[in-house]
Amino acid sequence: MIRTKKRISSGYIKESFIDRSMLSKLRPVRSLTSKKVSGSGRDRLGHVSVRHRGGGAKRKYRLITTLDEFFGQEAKVISLEYDPNRNAHLALIELPDGAKKYIIAQDKLKINKKIKASDDVYQSVGDRARLEKIRPSTEISDIQLYPNARKFIARAAGTKATLMAIEGDYALVKLPSGEIRKIHKRCFASIGQVSNVEHAQLRIGRAGRVRHMGLRPSVRGKVMSPRAHPHGGGEGVNPIGLKHPKTPWGRPAHGKKTRRNKLSGKFIVRRAKSKR
Repeated sequence: MIRTKKRISSGYIKESFIDRSMLSKLRPVRSLTSKKVSGSGRDRLGHVSVRHRGGGAKRKYRLITTLDEFFGQEAKVISLEYDPNRNAHLALIELPDGAKKYIIAQDKLKINKKIKASDDVYQSVGDRARLEKIRPSTEISDIQLYPNARKFIARAAGTKATLMAIEGDYALVKLPSGEIRKIHKRCFASIGQVSNVEHAQLRIGRAGRVRHMGLRPSVRGKVMSPRAHPHGGGEGVNPIGLKHPKTPWGRPAHGKKTRRNKLSGKFIVRRAKSKR
């Protein structure tokens, strides 16, 4: 649920907030957190390597795991918590031996619910299973990219993929971008959509909230000097003076294909449609 803050002056745009009344108010588990050092977009020499980053609120990193590491063990959801490092919510689970772990919470996951990773035929929201054991047309998320790998896709707030079919050793999965991709059927995936579905409708409303996120101001290339950006220079409202737009480093922008990993192209059945 999104709640809106009333605008108090013409300088404020109507900003909105995610209702976190259902989330835990307690501090995160200390053993499941680690210190997060902000690099402010700079490399080890102090040079800016990623622009428009810096500042931001202090935060601790939550150590995230997945249920397939505890295959066959039934876990209980203790609480749902906010994570400042990602837009999805976290679920604190307790294993049969009393150990506690953080996992990415699925939408409509309830406290005190029992979830597990198994090959059972019956699966509910929050459970985790191999793709070959999941019914086609099921909504899935937090998908393992390769068997026994710690690489996952479809983990952002509100994202979901759809299992289309099983063909041979691979499953056809329709990703949130619309791309249909082959993923090995022995890979694990969670049942359901990732939590915090309404995150996409959030209105930041003011610049101060962006600075708290660790983002510094950015301006258009047109308003820079020609020494700082290829689009710069000129008087007043002028065009960029180029046939195609360029990046600050003079490379083609807006439409130039930048994908370099050609080896995984054989797993793409249908590419995502361009938004432009």
